[in-house]
Amino acid sequence: LMSMTPTLLLSFSDYEQQAKALAVVCGIPYETVLLHRFPDGESQLTLPVNLAETVILCRSLDDPNHKLVELMLTAQSLRQHGVKRIILVAPYLCYMRQDKAFHPGEVVSQTIVGHFLADLFDAVITVDSHLHRISQLSEAIPLEQAINLTATQPMAEFIEAHFTTPLLLGPDGESEQWVKEIATHFGFDYAVAHKQRLGDHNVVVTLPENDYARRNIIIVDDVASTGKTLLEAAKKLMPYQPASVSVLVSHALFIEDAIAQLNAAGVKQIYSCDSIPHQTNSVSLANILAKALQGVLQQ
Repeated sequence: LMSMTPTLLLSFSDYEQQAKALAVVCGIPYETVLLHRFPDGESQLTLPVNLAETVILCRSLDDPNHKLVELMLTAQSLRQHGVKRIILVAPYLCYMRQDKAFHPGEVVSQTIVGHFLADLFDAVITVDSHLHRISQLSEAIPLEQAINLTATQPMAEFIEAHFTTPLLLGPDGESEQWVKEIATHFGFDYAVAHKQRLGDHNVVVTLPENDYARRNIIIVDDVASTGKTLLEAAKKLMPYQPASVSVLVSHALFIEDAIAQLNAAGVKQIYSCDSIPHQTNSVSLANILAKALQGVLQQ
């Protein structure tokens, strides 16, 4: 290899800001993969000429379908150019929800995409990946180093810096363990609602008994896609006349008019980690990603 550096961090223009921040914290050189899309949707990629023995590829996998093909093209090309080790840092990981066939003939995409990534990369690092019936990310991505970090610490630090005596609300039973962990860092009060899902866009949220009046309430969740669960929880809180209702999520998808609906329901502030580029990004994941990445690089 005609390379000066042992390690190089690569990203794409859609995740450049976050990837550069990670490179700076780690003290690793950074380059952007150039991407051109032809009119028929094919991707043309141009990699840096000077590579390294270890290449870290940093890209979040929201809007995943073309990104997965671009990861494949990039990783295979890096191997062809003699790169020894390729690490994927994907703060938002796609295709993790379908972990079993709920109906005959349904494709279990979690393990298929997991094996696809395991074939391309030597290690994978992600954040707050929504794993239902499995406990370890390595059950989906069969690698020794398949690391699912949690953003609970930087989220807790953000809350501590911006709110006085907040009450955290987890919108459903699944969120309990995670909300509790955020709360534990600084001893925040927390409560967990009950959710019944009646379809992709229809949920019923029931609040537990609590003194919500005049409190600064933060609804915390790992991922906001349609925002319907957050919206239902917010609507249920309003009759108690809380001092404020805010939202903090790990992954901000917020499709269609989700933000406008939350604002209309009285949610004044919406915050997210920067795992997916979004106007609500407020919490940087660079430090927790750097710590995990440095651990992987030392092995």
